[in-house]
Amino acid sequence: MRQTITLHVNGTAYTTDVEPRQTLLEVVRDHLGLTGSKEGCGTGDCGACTMIADGRAFSSCLTLAVEMDGRAFTTIEGLGYAGHLHPIQAKFVEHGAVQCGFCIPGIIMAAKALLDRNPNPTDEEIRFAIAGNLCRCTGYTRIMTAIRDAAAVMREGRGEPVPAD
Repeated sequence: MRQTITLHVNGTAYTTDVEPRQTLLEVVRDHLGLTGSKEGCGTGDCGACTMIADGRAFSSCLTLAVEMDGRAFTTIEGLGYAGHLHPIQAKFVEHGAVQCGFCIPGIIMAAKALLDRNPNPTDEEIRFAIAGNLCRCTGYTRIMTAIRDAAAVMREGRGEPVPAD
């Protein structure tokens, strides 16, 4: 029994038919073609599927698409756009905090939710915000540096996407 829902993703409304048991991650990737968010574990433990709604990071692999009917949320595709990176994305590139890239969209989204709530977080607050995101490639030193530097850029009022080099 399919159900028609409307999702407000990255400022655009999409209407689609879904099965009631489909996760938001499945619908965003398979119906809308937004493949930046990944499915790593399917149990909400790895953070690869992290999106933002109501200013909070959440696991889209644990959220049913029908729960988001009529609601607005942001995926990694909503941060930067062609040729223009969000400051968090730019700092991840600058500091080499990206290796295989599988986990990075989720970590960036968790960082964005944190920096929107707290523009000057401590290292402990950053660690707590990204604790649900697992990265096997980079370690976390460069990720922490990138988030700290992005916070400084955003505090200076340069929080909009910037041209990519």
